[in-house]
Amino acid sequence: MSGAEHAPTPADRAPATDAAAALLGALVAGGVRHVVLSPGSRSQALALVAAELERRGLIRLHVRIDERVAGFTALGIGRDTRMPAAVVCTSGTAVANLMPAVLEAHHSGVPMLLLTADRPPELRGIGANQATHQPGMFSRFVRLEVDAVTPQDIDDAPTGAQSAEIAVLAADALTAALGDRSRPAGPVHLNLPYRNPLSGGVPPWLIDADAEPAPAPAARGAEPGETVDATVSGAHYQGGGGIGQAEPPMPLEPVELTRGPNTLVVAGADAGPAAEDLAHAGGWPLVAEIVSGARFGRNLVHGYRAVLSRPDLADAVERVVVFGHPTLSREVAALLSRPEVEVWAVRGPGEDLNLNGTTTAVAAVSVPPGEADRAWLGAWMRASREEAVDLSPAAPDVDGLASAVPQERLGAISAEMAVLKAPLDRESLVDAVWRASWPHDRLLFASSRLVRVADTVLGGKKVPVHANRGLAGIDGIVATGMGIAVASQDDARAGVTRVLTGDLSLLHDVGALLLPGAEDEPRIQVIVGNDGGGTIFDGLEVAGTAPPEAADRVLFTPHEARLEQLALAYGWEYRRVTTRSALDQVLTSPVGGRQLIEVPLAR
Repeated sequence: MSGAEHAPTPADRAPATDAAAALLGALVAGGVRHVVLSPGSRSQALALVAAELERRGLIRLHVRIDERVAGFTALGIGRDTRMPAAVVCTSGTAVANLMPAVLEAHHSGVPMLLLTADRPPELRGIGANQATHQPGMFSRFVRLEVDAVTPQDIDDAPTGAQSAEIAVLAADALTAALGDRSRPAGPVHLNLPYRNPLSGGVPPWLIDADAEPAPAPAARGAEPGETVDATVSGAHYQGGGGIGQAEPPMPLEPVELTRGPNTLVVAGADAGPAAEDLAHAGGWPLVAEIVSGARFGRNLVHGYRAVLSRPDLADAVERVVVFGHPTLSREVAALLSRPEVEVWAVRGPGEDLNLNGTTTAVAAVSVPPGEADRAWLGAWMRASREEAVDLSPAAPDVDGLASAVPQERLGAISAEMAVLKAPLDRESLVDAVWRASWPHDRLLFASSRLVRVADTVLGGKKVPVHANRGLAGIDGIVATGMGIAVASQDDARAGVTRVLTGDLSLLHDVGALLLPGAEDEPRIQVIVGNDGGGTIFDGLEVAGTAPPEAADRVLFTPHEARLEQLALAYGWEYRRVTTRSALDQVLTSPVGGRQLIEVPLAR
């Protein structure tokens, strides 16, 4: 249908809709492909324009009734695509519900656009309904914040929403969200006050129905070293290198390190394959967390926690090159906190690392050609082999199974049946999920006990891995997984998104199980290790000091939630598995939609 057929008459035109159309249209032209919205009255113009963009095939629209779920869905989309999704919500408490996802996006360096509708300025601070002080609500955690002027104050003519000011606002928002060499990617807040009438007919110039959207810009946004200036009313930039900086940190330069010092490469969350590349080029051992995306290669140190506990190796480290955000082990944190160790931290998507107070932040690290220190690398590789964990089941007794002696054959059969019926524990659970996942899949770890088990026992494999380790909260794990799933499966791409979580993380985000019937189901498996509470506290110091009854009541927090009923209520396929063979079968069978897989575990 042509744009002319949707032309509004003067009676049904609303400046709010014109402004919403101009803003969303400019964002789509700049490469935004996903909009996540929660319904509300004050944001109705944005919502109706988004619906029209979806109808024209220009965006994928995701409707979530809970703003916290919407925020984490956008976080998952931004995690996988490195392009921001736009989050639309109404005014008041709706905006505050975005805070957990904003915090994680800030600390993890994930691009995100917050489009929060608001009452006009004259209704703030006078007791008007659903009106609070939204400008500045996220100021310490966003790359750019703008309290926009109302559409009537920009230009009240019929074509006013096409004004250069809104185009500049959209361009600045995308540039700030995507980041550059002087500031990492992150969230951007556009606060959008609207006066009545709150919506009208969609303007014909929104985006021509036959036009193709512009290709997505590079994931890092602006050219290296480029800065952006706020040219719209109420704009303020935040530097990503430190909370609350009014000016961004200076752009960093790449560094070429000399050979010689005993060097270790450490890969934390979101490090990516660059860490393995450097370890390979330098001939240096690689300590890679399971959530790093760098846990592969011949220099990988298996069982790194135990290896770092060996004084002959850990105390001999003179230099560490860090990629990403290490959070999963005290051994790595202790090493990076030693003042005598020379630490180079490659600036990634999140905050700069400086645990020892003398860490040097750099844009990239390289090493000149030369011979590796074989003695240094060899010592780490020998320790790695000693600490590696083999979770493979014992090979079948082929001779016994083929034996003509009944007792030998029955014994071999009995041993095989014991393997098949063996109950799952945490180690076999994480191993099964790891083995079932491949490069076309996505694997998301919750901040639960299971990610630490996986970090301890799993070997190397090149798998796309995600985890919300910016603040390591249990928030939003299902919503983040849904966002990753819908983004990674765009254009009918293959693969399954698997979310490995504990029971409390699942229950914390149970609202994210809801999916509107109008939206396509992504292929996603949420695998829940259910031990009836927060057993991660059993491994902390508090378990030895707190009264058992009090610890259970306020830390372990036991529950009796019936996950099968939850799954069925929200339209998910439910499986309960208790053996490794059954889990392997479920994980490797074709997945057509949403599956909740419950694995009972002992406390």
